[in-house]
Amino acid sequence: QVQLVESGGGLVQTGGSLRLSCAASGSIASIEFMGWYRQAPGKQLELVARISSAGSTNYADSVKGRVTISRDNAKNTVDLQMNSLKPEDTAVYLCNAADEGIDDWGQGTQVTVSS
Repeated sequence: QVQLVESGGGLVQTGGSLRLSCAASGSIASIEFMGWYRQAPGKQLELVARISSAGSTNYADSVKGRVTISRDNAKNTVDLQMNSLKPEDTAVYLCNAADEGIDDWGQGTQVTVSS
């Protein structure tokens, strides 16, 4: 089990960029999947991006081409670079660590994109 702490959220104008970071309390090197999810008010939790321990990535169709996920196993961090932000990207963004017997979540960081 790892504790995850997100940072980097904030208020940004349409078209702007933000870089979210997730810091883990322990090693993430052996954790199969590290991901970023988001939840907007009144909407279901949705996957934004996920990266495997081998470096394979998956992105939601809504963010492809605008978002890049990366992980640094030496620093135990997972970052989410978001560009060309849109008002519909407004949500709480949560970091997740997933593997067999592991499903850990951070508290989330708020991203608000103004029109």
